[in-house]
Amino acid sequence: QQKRLIFALFSEATALELGLALVTLAKAGQLPVAINIRTPDRTLFHASMPGATPLNDLWARRKSNTALIFQAASMLVTLRLRDKPGGWERNGFAAADFALSGGSVPIRVQGIGVIGAVTVSGLPEAEDHALVVQAIESLL
Repeated sequence: QQKRLIFALFSEATALELGLALVTLAKAGQLPVAINIRTPDRTLFHASMPGATPLNDLWARRKSNTALIFQAASMLVTLRLRDKPGGWERNGFAAADFALSGGSVPIRVQGIGVIGAVTVSGLPEAEDHALVVQAIESLL
């Protein structure tokens, strides 16, 4: 997926289009999710669907921090690190700021690299991840 999910260009308009695609998918499935699209220093899109809680917003921030710092999907980082005893926090990744949980996928732009992350929180982690991938694929 990491090699496939690459945008030719990504702008604020792309973020809006992607965010609205996620809202449409969430509405169709009546999914209680928070949706967040951000760069390292700026939120480009945010929506909380019916049933989502403030806790989902916190998880989205933590998952996107993980995707941004590792420049990999938080699901992949989770699969690589979850079972390493003490490795996560011993290396300076505080649970208040980072999460080992799927649902955040880096926004990769051809010729540039990672410029942000798109994140969903509110479902089981594999479903959060799949929803993000589905939305990105719908735009590519």
